[in-house]
Amino acid sequence: MPETPDAPSSTTPGDDAVTGAHEIPVPSDRPILAFFDVDNTLMRGTSLFHLGREAAARKIIGFREIVRFAWHQRRFISVGENQDHLDSARDRALGLARGLKVADITSLAEHIWEHRISKRLYPETVGLAQEHVAKGHEVWLVSATPVEIGAVMAKHLGLTGALGTVVEAVEGVYTGKLVGHTLHADRKAVAARELADTARADLADCWAYSDSRNDIPLLAMVGNPVAVNPDADLARHAEENGWPMMRLTPRSIRGAQRRVRREARRVRRSARRSAD
Repeated sequence: MPETPDAPSSTTPGDDAVTGAHEIPVPSDRPILAFFDVDNTLMRGTSLFHLGREAAARKIIGFREIVRFAWHQRRFISVGENQDHLDSARDRALGLARGLKVADITSLAEHIWEHRISKRLYPETVGLAQEHVAKGHEVWLVSATPVEIGAVMAKHLGLTGALGTVVEAVEGVYTGKLVGHTLHADRKAVAARELADTARADLADCWAYSDSRNDIPLLAMVGNPVAVNPDADLARHAEENGWPMMRLTPRSIRGAQRRVRREARRVRRSARRSAD
């Protein structure tokens, strides 16, 4: 995938949840934002697991910890997220980060991208994210995974930036404490809404994509929610509320791309009428 050049970062919402922002053109005087969940939406499995694997390979953590990461990965793929699993993974990540340099974790994230994450991306949802970029929309990854991983993914995929969980750092060294909270469930929606408010975006024109019932608050707050390979609870909620459901099949992807193009045209026409 092509990389985008570095650009000045944008204004960030509370809890320092945003990083890796890039300037891109917008189709009207109000930007349109598209929020993409990462784990099991943009890639297969959980990105935090690959952080654990690489940390084990570098002898940062031991065999017992990597076994726990492996269990979490299998459970995540088979039955989806739950708060207990997320809390366990969060605690492992915080313990892993304590005392490490920010520069080292950023380097680790780059290595994980190249050798692990890039090979597990769903090309269909990556293509859809880049379809939004082509229409002049801002595209933000939003995930409970450490923000450093999301920022590296956004950079390499040519997206706008990332919202993620932030670990406190003092003088370039992680303390092992969170800044704010794990970016999960309702807190994803809060961070995304703060970003939209800062950007002066109309949430009715914005998009969100996720596979998980935990992201219903994020999906519900935008005008264009899309359930991607949804778990059973999200599929039921999407059907009850008339939300589109996208399976990773060529037909479903083409339909999703047509919706993006159609809505982009609608917003442009609306902006022109408002300007007249």
